Amino acid sequence: MPAPRVLDDQQIERLSELLEQRAVPYKGFNLEALDGYLSALAVGPDTVPMSEWEPAVWGTPPRWRDADERAEVEALLLDHWHTVTLRVRHEGDEIPDVLAPLLWLPEDVEAEQPDELDVGHDWALGFFRGVELRETQWEAWLDAEEWIDEIFERLDRLASGEVMGEDPTQPGQPVDYRERLEVVASLPGMLADLHHHRIDALTPREPIRRDATPDRNAPCSCGSGRKYKKCCGAG
Repeated sequence: MPAPRVLDDQQIERLSELLEQRAVPYKGFNLEALDGYLSALAVGPDTVPMSEWEPAVWGTPPRWRDADERAEVEALLLDHWHTVTLRVRHEGDEIPDVLAPLLWLPEDVEAEQPDELDVGHDWALGFFRGVELRETQWEAWLDAEEWIDEIFERLDRLASGEVMGEDPTQPGQPVDYRERLEVVASLPGMLADLHHHRIDALTPREPIRRDATPDRNAPCSCGSGRKYKKCCGAG
Protein backbone atom coordinates (compact mmCIF):
# COMPACT_ATOMS: atom_id res chain seq x y z
CA MET A 1 0.00 0.00 0.00
CA PRO A 2 1.44 3.45 -0.92
CA ALA A 3 2.38 5.92 1.79
CA PRO A 4 -0.58 8.02 3.03
CA ARG A 5 -1.05 11.48 1.57
CA VAL A 6 -3.26 14.51 2.17
CA LEU A 7 -6.78 14.01 0.85
CA ASP A 8 -7.52 15.90 -2.35
CA ASP A 9 -10.99 17.00 -3.46
CA GLN A 10 -11.55 13.89 -5.53
CA GLN A 11 -10.58 11.60 -2.67
CA ILE A 12 -12.81 13.51 -0.26
CA GLU A 13 -15.76 13.13 -2.61
CA ARG A 14 -15.09 9.41 -3.07
CA LEU A 15 -14.75 8.77 0.66
CA SER A 16 -17.94 10.72 1.36
CA GLU A 17 -19.75 8.67 -1.28
CA LEU A 18 -18.58 5.37 0.20
CA LEU A 19 -19.60 6.41 3.69
CA GLU A 20 -23.07 7.51 2.55
CA GLN A 21 -23.56 4.16 0.79
CA ARG A 22 -21.85 1.74 3.16
CA ALA A 23 -21.81 3.39 6.61
CA VAL A 24 -24.64 5.88 7.16
CA PRO A 25 -27.49 3.39 6.44
CA TYR A 26 -25.97 1.02 9.01
CA LYS A 27 -25.48 3.52 11.86
CA GLY A 28 -21.95 4.34 10.80
CA PHE A 29 -20.37 7.75 10.18
CA ASN A 30 -20.79 10.31 7.48
CA LEU A 31 -17.70 12.26 6.40
CA GLU A 32 -18.18 15.03 8.97
CA ALA A 33 -18.58 12.59 11.87
CA LEU A 34 -15.55 10.62 10.68
CA ASP A 35 -13.46 13.78 10.67
CA GLY A 36 -14.44 14.58 14.25
CA TYR A 37 -13.87 10.97 15.29
CA LEU A 38 -10.35 10.80 13.87
CA SER A 39 -9.56 14.22 15.32
CA ALA A 40 -10.32 12.95 18.83
CA LEU A 41 -8.09 9.93 18.25
CA ALA A 42 -5.25 12.11 16.92
CA VAL A 43 -5.13 14.32 20.02
CA GLY A 44 -6.21 11.76 22.63
CA PRO A 45 -4.25 10.45 25.62
CA ASP A 46 -3.54 7.05 24.07
CA THR A 47 -2.83 5.59 20.63
CA VAL A 48 -5.81 3.61 19.30
CA PRO A 49 -4.97 1.08 16.57
CA MET A 50 -6.97 1.14 13.35
CA SER A 51 -8.24 -2.38 14.03
CA GLU A 52 -10.01 -0.95 17.08
CA TRP A 53 -11.33 2.33 15.72
CA GLU A 54 -12.40 1.31 12.21
CA PRO A 55 -15.44 -0.91 13.07
CA ALA A 56 -17.39 2.06 14.49
CA VAL A 57 -16.91 3.93 11.21
CA TRP A 58 -19.08 1.45 9.32
CA GLY A 59 -21.60 0.46 11.96
CA THR A 60 -22.39 -2.95 10.51
CA PRO A 61 -19.27 -4.41 8.86
CA PRO A 62 -19.77 -3.92 5.09
CA ARG A 63 -19.26 -6.50 2.39
CA TRP A 64 -16.84 -5.12 -0.18
CA ARG A 65 -17.29 -5.82 -3.86
CA ASP A 66 -13.79 -7.24 -4.15
CA ALA A 67 -10.28 -6.95 -2.74
CA ASP A 68 -9.58 -3.86 -4.86
CA GLU A 69 -12.50 -1.95 -3.38
CA ARG A 70 -11.44 -2.93 0.13
CA ALA A 71 -7.89 -1.75 -0.58
CA GLU A 72 -9.26 1.54 -1.96
CA VAL A 73 -11.27 2.13 1.21
CA GLU A 74 -8.31 1.27 3.42
CA ALA A 75 -6.11 3.74 1.53
CA LEU A 76 -8.73 6.51 1.78
CA LEU A 77 -9.10 6.02 5.52
CA LEU A 78 -5.35 6.12 6.00
CA ASP A 79 -5.09 9.25 3.85
CA HIS A 80 -7.80 10.86 5.96
CA TRP A 81 -6.02 9.85 9.14
CA HIS A 82 -2.78 11.32 7.76
CA THR A 83 -4.58 14.57 6.90
CA VAL A 84 -6.01 14.84 10.42
CA THR A 85 -2.63 14.24 12.06
CA LEU A 86 -1.07 16.99 9.93
CA ARG A 87 -3.93 19.29 10.91
CA VAL A 88 -3.44 18.90 14.66
CA ARG A 89 0.33 19.38 14.29
CA HIS A 90 0.02 22.53 12.22
CA GLU A 91 1.68 25.60 13.69
CA GLY A 92 0.46 29.09 12.90
CA ASP A 93 -2.72 31.13 12.94
CA GLU A 94 -3.93 30.28 9.43
CA ILE A 95 -4.52 26.63 8.65
CA PRO A 96 -4.26 25.61 4.96
CA ASP A 97 -7.56 24.76 3.29
CA VAL A 98 -6.38 21.20 2.63
CA LEU A 99 -6.06 20.65 6.39
CA ALA A 100 -9.26 22.39 7.48
CA PRO A 101 -11.85 20.31 9.39
CA LEU A 102 -14.29 18.60 7.03
CA LEU A 103 -17.76 19.73 7.97
CA TRP A 104 -20.76 21.14 6.19
CA LEU A 105 -21.17 24.92 6.05
CA PRO A 106 -23.61 27.07 4.10
CA GLU A 107 -22.30 28.37 0.79
CA ASP A 108 -22.36 31.91 2.19
CA VAL A 109 -21.37 31.54 5.83
CA GLU A 110 -21.69 35.29 6.48
CA ALA A 111 -25.31 35.44 5.34
CA GLU A 112 -28.05 35.23 7.94
CA GLN A 113 -29.04 31.63 8.64
CA PRO A 114 -31.71 30.10 10.89
CA ASP A 115 -30.43 29.30 14.36
CA GLU A 116 -31.82 25.78 13.94
CA LEU A 117 -29.08 25.07 11.39
CA ASP A 118 -26.97 22.51 13.23
CA VAL A 119 -23.53 23.43 11.90
CA GLY A 120 -20.85 21.25 13.47
CA HIS A 121 -23.34 18.84 15.06
CA ASP A 122 -22.09 15.66 13.38
CA TRP A 123 -18.43 16.65 13.78
CA ALA A 124 -18.84 17.06 17.55
CA LEU A 125 -20.75 13.79 17.86
CA GLY A 126 -17.95 12.02 15.99
CA PHE A 127 -15.36 13.61 18.29
CA PHE A 128 -17.15 12.35 21.39
CA ARG A 129 -17.42 8.86 19.88
CA GLY A 130 -13.64 8.92 19.58
CA VAL A 131 -13.33 10.01 23.21
CA GLU A 132 -15.40 6.99 24.27
CA LEU A 133 -12.66 4.64 23.06
CA ARG A 134 -10.37 5.94 25.82
CA GLU A 135 -12.91 7.44 28.20
CA THR A 136 -11.01 6.78 31.44
CA GLN A 137 -7.85 8.48 30.21
CA TRP A 138 -9.82 11.45 28.89
CA GLU A 139 -11.57 11.77 32.26
CA ALA A 140 -8.19 12.00 33.95
CA TRP A 141 -7.22 14.84 31.61
CA LEU A 142 -10.52 16.62 32.23
CA ASP A 143 -10.10 16.34 36.00
CA ALA A 144 -6.56 17.72 35.84
CA GLU A 145 -6.94 20.45 33.20
CA GLU A 146 -9.78 22.98 33.40
CA TRP A 147 -9.06 24.31 29.89
CA ILE A 148 -9.75 20.86 28.38
CA ASP A 149 -13.09 20.80 30.18
CA GLU A 150 -13.85 24.18 28.57
CA ILE A 151 -13.09 22.73 25.12
CA PHE A 152 -15.49 19.87 25.81
CA GLU A 153 -18.17 22.32 26.89
CA ARG A 154 -17.84 24.18 23.59
CA LEU A 155 -18.02 20.96 21.58
CA ASP A 156 -21.02 19.87 23.60
CA ARG A 157 -22.80 23.02 22.44
CA LEU A 158 -22.35 21.87 18.84
CA ALA A 159 -23.52 18.35 19.66
CA SER A 160 -26.50 19.21 21.86
CA GLY A 161 -27.48 22.59 20.40
CA GLU A 162 -27.85 24.17 23.81
CA VAL A 163 -25.94 25.75 26.68
CA MET A 164 -26.81 24.42 30.09
CA GLY A 165 -27.07 26.79 33.04
CA GLU A 166 -26.08 26.16 36.63
CA ASP A 167 -29.37 24.37 37.29
CA PRO A 168 -29.31 21.13 35.26
CA THR A 169 -33.04 20.63 35.81
CA GLN A 170 -33.83 23.74 33.77
CA PRO A 171 -33.90 23.79 29.94
CA GLY A 172 -30.69 24.96 28.30
CA GLN A 173 -30.36 28.06 26.14
CA PRO A 174 -30.34 27.29 22.40
CA VAL A 175 -27.05 27.85 20.58
CA ASP A 176 -27.48 30.30 17.74
CA TYR A 177 -25.89 30.08 14.32
CA ARG A 178 -23.21 32.70 14.99
CA GLU A 179 -22.05 30.95 18.13
CA ARG A 180 -21.80 27.69 16.21
CA LEU A 181 -19.60 29.42 13.63
CA GLU A 182 -17.32 30.75 16.38
CA VAL A 183 -16.81 27.26 17.80
CA VAL A 184 -16.19 25.80 14.33
CA ALA A 185 -13.63 28.52 13.57
CA SER A 186 -11.80 27.69 16.81
CA LEU A 187 -11.53 23.94 16.10
CA PRO A 188 -8.00 23.98 14.61
CA GLY A 189 -6.64 25.96 17.55
CA MET A 190 -8.32 23.72 20.11
CA LEU A 191 -6.99 20.61 18.38
CA ALA A 192 -3.47 22.07 18.28
CA ASP A 193 -3.63 22.79 22.02
CA LEU A 194 -4.79 19.24 22.74
CA HIS A 195 -2.02 17.86 20.52
CA HIS A 196 0.63 19.79 22.43
CA HIS A 197 -0.82 18.52 25.70
CA ARG A 198 -0.76 14.96 24.37
CA ILE A 199 2.91 15.24 23.35
CA ASP A 200 3.80 16.70 26.73
CA ALA A 201 1.89 13.96 28.57
CA LEU A 202 3.53 11.17 26.54
CA THR A 203 7.07 12.55 26.77
CA PRO A 204 9.15 10.52 29.27
CA ARG A 205 10.49 12.56 32.13
CA GLU A 206 14.10 12.07 33.18
CA PRO A 207 14.38 11.97 36.97
CA ILE A 208 16.47 14.74 38.47
CA ARG A 209 19.67 13.23 39.73
CA ARG A 210 21.32 14.93 42.66
CA ASP A 211 24.95 14.30 43.54
CA ALA A 212 25.42 12.48 46.81
CA THR A 213 26.37 14.79 49.68
CA PRO A 214 30.03 14.29 50.64
CA ASP A 215 30.90 12.99 54.08
CA ARG A 216 31.21 15.98 56.39
CA ASN A 217 34.75 15.02 57.42
CA ALA A 218 35.95 14.35 53.85
CA PRO A 219 38.13 16.87 52.02
CA CYS A 220 35.96 19.45 50.29
CA SER A 221 35.66 18.91 46.54
CA CYS A 222 36.38 22.58 45.84
CA GLY A 223 40.09 21.94 46.44
CA SER A 224 40.49 24.23 49.43
CA GLY A 225 42.13 21.49 51.48
CA ARG A 226 39.63 22.00 54.28
CA LYS A 227 37.05 19.47 55.45
CA TYR A 228 33.68 19.66 53.72
CA LYS A 229 31.91 20.60 56.99
CA LYS A 230 34.27 23.52 57.45
CA CYS A 231 34.08 24.68 53.83
CA CYS A 232 31.22 24.35 51.28
CA GLY A 233 29.16 22.30 53.71
CA ALA A 234 29.26 24.93 56.42
CA GLY A 235 25.94 26.38 57.44
